Amino acid sequence: MSLATLLVLADGRLPAGGHAHSGGLEAAVAAGRVRDVADLGGFLRGRLETTGRVSAAFAAGACARTGEWFDLDAGLDARTPSPALRKASRAQGRALLRAGRAMWSVPALGREPHHPVALGAVAAAAGLGPQQAAVAAAHGAVTGPASAAVRLLGLDPYAVHALLARLAADIDRIAADAAARAHDPVDELPAAGAPLLDIGAELHANWEVRLFAS
Repeated sequence: MSLATLLVLADGRLPAGGHAHSGGLEAAVAAGRVRDVADLGGFLRGRLETTGRVSAAFAAGACARTGEWFDLDAGLDARTPSPALRKASRAQGRALLRAGRAMWSVPALGREPHHPVALGAVAAAAGLGPQQAAVAAAHGAVTGPASAAVRLLGLDPYAVHALLARLAADIDRIAADAAARAHDPVDELPAAGAPLLDIGAELHANWEVRLFAS
Protein backbone atom coordinates (compact mmCIF):
# COMPACT_ATOMS: atom_id res chain seq x y z
CA MET A 1 0.00 0.00 0.00
CA SER A 2 1.41 3.38 -1.00
CA LEU A 3 1.28 6.07 1.66
CA ALA A 4 1.93 8.68 -1.04
CA THR A 5 -1.11 7.44 -2.98
CA LEU A 6 -3.27 7.73 0.12
CA LEU A 7 -2.07 11.30 0.58
CA VAL A 8 -3.06 12.10 -3.02
CA LEU A 9 -6.54 10.67 -2.47
CA ALA A 10 -7.06 12.42 0.89
CA ASP A 11 -5.59 15.76 -0.22
CA GLY A 12 -8.09 18.58 0.15
CA ARG A 13 -6.74 20.07 -3.07
CA LEU A 14 -7.94 17.07 -5.09
CA PRO A 15 -10.29 18.55 -7.73
CA ALA A 16 -13.28 16.56 -6.54
CA GLY A 17 -15.48 19.42 -5.35
CA GLY A 18 -14.94 18.94 -1.62
CA HIS A 19 -14.18 22.65 -1.15
CA ALA A 20 -17.79 23.44 -2.12
CA HIS A 21 -19.26 21.52 0.83
CA SER A 22 -19.15 22.37 4.54
CA GLY A 23 -20.41 19.03 5.85
CA GLY A 24 -23.34 20.72 7.58
CA LEU A 25 -21.22 23.35 9.29
CA GLU A 26 -22.73 26.33 7.48
CA ALA A 27 -26.19 25.43 8.79
CA ALA A 28 -24.80 24.80 12.29
CA VAL A 29 -23.12 28.21 12.30
CA ALA A 30 -26.33 29.91 11.18
CA ALA A 31 -28.24 28.12 13.96
CA GLY A 32 -25.75 29.37 16.54
CA ARG A 33 -24.51 25.90 17.48
CA VAL A 34 -20.94 26.57 16.34
CA ARG A 35 -19.46 29.94 17.25
CA ASP A 36 -15.85 29.35 18.22
CA VAL A 37 -13.01 26.81 18.25
CA ALA A 38 -14.44 24.94 21.25
CA ASP A 39 -17.82 24.55 19.54
CA LEU A 40 -16.09 23.43 16.36
CA GLY A 41 -14.24 20.74 18.31
CA GLY A 42 -17.52 19.28 19.53
CA PHE A 43 -19.03 19.47 16.05
CA LEU A 44 -16.08 17.67 14.45
CA ARG A 45 -15.99 14.93 17.08
CA GLY A 46 -19.72 14.35 16.75
CA ARG A 47 -19.53 14.27 12.96
CA LEU A 48 -16.62 11.84 13.04
CA GLU A 49 -18.44 9.42 15.35
CA THR A 50 -21.62 9.46 13.24
CA THR A 51 -21.27 10.44 9.59
CA GLY A 52 -17.56 9.70 9.62
CA ARG A 53 -18.03 6.22 11.07
CA VAL A 54 -20.66 5.33 8.47
CA SER A 55 -18.65 6.80 5.60
CA ALA A 56 -15.52 4.93 6.68
CA ALA A 57 -17.38 1.63 6.85
CA PHE A 58 -18.92 2.00 3.41
CA ALA A 59 -15.68 3.22 1.84
CA ALA A 60 -13.87 0.19 3.28
CA GLY A 61 -16.64 -2.10 2.05
CA ALA A 62 -16.59 -0.62 -1.45
CA CYS A 63 -12.81 -1.00 -1.58
CA ALA A 64 -12.92 -4.63 -0.43
CA ARG A 65 -15.95 -5.79 -2.42
CA THR A 66 -15.38 -4.91 -6.05
CA GLY A 67 -18.59 -5.36 -7.99
CA GLU A 68 -20.91 -5.19 -4.95
CA TRP A 69 -21.29 -1.44 -5.12
CA PHE A 70 -25.02 -1.39 -5.85
CA ASP A 71 -25.93 -3.06 -2.54
CA LEU A 72 -23.55 -0.79 -0.64
CA ASP A 73 -24.95 2.27 -2.36
CA ALA A 74 -28.52 1.23 -1.53
CA GLY A 75 -27.51 0.61 2.08
CA LEU A 76 -26.00 4.06 2.34
CA ASP A 77 -29.08 5.60 0.76
CA ALA A 78 -31.17 4.00 3.51
CA ARG A 79 -28.89 5.55 6.11
CA THR A 80 -29.27 9.05 4.65
CA PRO A 81 -32.82 10.25 5.41
CA SER A 82 -32.24 13.80 4.16
CA PRO A 83 -32.85 14.23 0.40
CA ALA A 84 -30.49 17.22 0.44
CA LEU A 85 -27.70 15.12 1.93
CA ARG A 86 -28.32 12.31 -0.56
CA LYS A 87 -28.05 14.82 -3.39
CA ALA A 88 -24.84 16.31 -1.97
CA SER A 89 -23.28 12.89 -1.43
CA ARG A 90 -24.01 11.80 -4.99
CA ALA A 91 -22.70 15.09 -6.39
CA GLN A 92 -19.45 14.59 -4.49
CA GLY A 93 -19.31 10.96 -5.61
CA ARG A 94 -19.67 12.01 -9.24
CA ALA A 95 -16.92 14.62 -8.89
CA LEU A 96 -14.60 12.17 -7.15
CA LEU A 97 -15.04 9.57 -9.89
CA ARG A 98 -14.15 12.17 -12.49
CA ALA A 99 -10.97 13.06 -10.59
CA GLY A 100 -10.16 9.41 -9.92
CA ARG A 101 -10.50 8.42 -13.55
CA ALA A 102 -8.01 11.09 -14.52
CA MET A 103 -5.42 9.23 -12.40
CA TRP A 104 -6.38 5.55 -12.30
CA SER A 105 -8.49 2.97 -14.16
CA VAL A 106 -11.71 3.20 -12.16
CA PRO A 107 -14.47 0.83 -13.37
CA ALA A 108 -18.03 1.93 -14.06
CA LEU A 109 -20.21 1.96 -10.94
CA GLY A 110 -23.62 2.20 -12.58
CA ARG A 111 -25.69 5.14 -11.38
CA GLU A 112 -24.02 8.06 -9.63
CA PRO A 113 -22.81 6.53 -6.36
CA HIS A 114 -22.70 8.05 -2.92
CA HIS A 115 -19.36 9.63 -2.11
CA PRO A 116 -18.11 6.89 0.29
CA VAL A 117 -18.86 4.18 -2.29
CA ALA A 118 -17.06 6.16 -4.99
CA LEU A 119 -14.17 6.71 -2.58
CA GLY A 120 -13.82 3.00 -1.91
CA ALA A 121 -13.90 2.18 -5.62
CA VAL A 122 -11.29 4.83 -6.43
CA ALA A 123 -9.10 3.65 -3.54
CA ALA A 124 -9.19 0.08 -4.86
CA ALA A 125 -8.31 1.27 -8.37
CA ALA A 126 -5.37 3.18 -6.87
CA GLY A 127 -4.06 0.02 -5.23
CA LEU A 128 -5.10 0.94 -1.70
CA GLY A 129 -6.80 -1.34 0.81
CA PRO A 130 -9.97 -1.04 2.91
CA GLN A 131 -8.24 0.56 5.88
CA GLN A 132 -6.66 3.24 3.70
CA ALA A 133 -10.04 3.94 2.09
CA ALA A 134 -11.58 4.23 5.55
CA VAL A 135 -8.84 6.61 6.71
CA ALA A 136 -9.52 8.85 3.71
CA ALA A 137 -13.28 8.81 4.43
CA ALA A 138 -12.97 9.52 8.16
CA HIS A 139 -10.32 12.15 7.55
CA GLY A 140 -12.51 13.90 4.99
CA ALA A 141 -15.48 13.87 7.36
CA VAL A 142 -13.68 16.34 9.63
CA THR A 143 -11.23 18.21 7.41
CA GLY A 144 -13.96 19.52 5.11
CA PRO A 145 -15.95 21.18 7.91
CA ALA A 146 -12.72 22.35 9.57
CA SER A 147 -11.67 24.17 6.42
CA ALA A 148 -15.15 25.64 6.07
CA ALA A 149 -15.00 26.93 9.65
CA VAL A 150 -11.99 29.09 8.85
CA ARG A 151 -13.94 30.69 6.00
CA LEU A 152 -17.27 30.98 7.79
CA LEU A 153 -16.11 32.13 11.20
CA GLY A 154 -12.65 33.52 10.55
CA LEU A 155 -11.16 31.11 13.10
CA ASP A 156 -7.44 30.83 13.68
CA PRO A 157 -6.29 28.15 11.19
CA TYR A 158 -3.56 27.02 13.60
CA ALA A 159 -6.14 26.38 16.32
CA VAL A 160 -8.38 24.57 13.85
CA HIS A 161 -5.57 22.29 12.72
CA ALA A 162 -4.73 21.59 16.34
CA LEU A 163 -8.26 20.19 16.66
CA LEU A 164 -7.63 17.95 13.66
CA ALA A 165 -4.36 16.73 15.12
CA ARG A 166 -6.14 15.73 18.33
CA LEU A 167 -8.66 13.73 16.29
CA ALA A 168 -5.97 11.69 14.50
CA ALA A 169 -6.10 8.77 16.94
CA ASP A 170 -9.90 8.63 16.66
CA ILE A 171 -9.69 8.66 12.87
CA ASP A 172 -7.28 5.72 13.03
CA ARG A 173 -9.56 3.87 15.46
CA ILE A 174 -12.64 4.31 13.30
CA ALA A 175 -10.73 3.34 10.16
CA ALA A 176 -9.38 0.16 11.78
CA ASP A 177 -12.88 -0.83 12.89
CA ALA A 178 -14.24 -0.13 9.40
CA ALA A 179 -11.56 -2.28 7.79
CA ALA A 180 -12.26 -5.14 10.18
CA ARG A 181 -15.91 -5.07 9.11
CA ALA A 182 -15.32 -4.51 5.40
CA HIS A 183 -16.90 -7.86 4.46
CA ASP A 184 -19.83 -7.69 6.88
CA PRO A 185 -23.34 -7.82 5.36
CA VAL A 186 -24.54 -4.37 4.37
CA ASP A 187 -27.35 -4.44 6.93
CA GLU A 188 -24.78 -4.98 9.70
CA LEU A 189 -22.58 -2.03 8.82
CA PRO A 190 -22.75 1.08 11.06
CA ALA A 191 -25.90 3.18 10.84
CA ALA A 192 -25.12 6.00 13.28
CA GLY A 193 -27.41 8.96 12.65
CA ALA A 194 -27.01 12.71 13.12
CA PRO A 195 -30.54 14.21 13.11
CA LEU A 196 -29.36 17.80 13.47
CA LEU A 197 -27.23 17.42 10.36
CA ASP A 198 -30.26 16.04 8.49
CA ILE A 199 -32.52 18.88 9.62
CA GLY A 200 -29.85 21.48 8.97
CA ALA A 201 -29.25 20.13 5.47
CA GLU A 202 -32.94 20.44 4.55
CA LEU A 203 -33.08 24.02 5.82
CA HIS A 204 -29.79 24.90 4.15
CA ALA A 205 -30.96 23.57 0.79
CA ASN A 206 -33.70 26.23 0.71
CA TRP A 207 -31.48 29.22 1.45
CA GLU A 208 -31.39 31.79 -1.33
CA VAL A 209 -27.83 32.83 -0.42
CA ARG A 210 -25.21 30.41 0.89
CA LEU A 211 -21.46 30.00 0.68
CA PHE A 212 -21.44 26.19 0.43
CA ALA A 213 -23.51 23.68 -1.52
CA SER A 214 -24.13 21.67 1.65
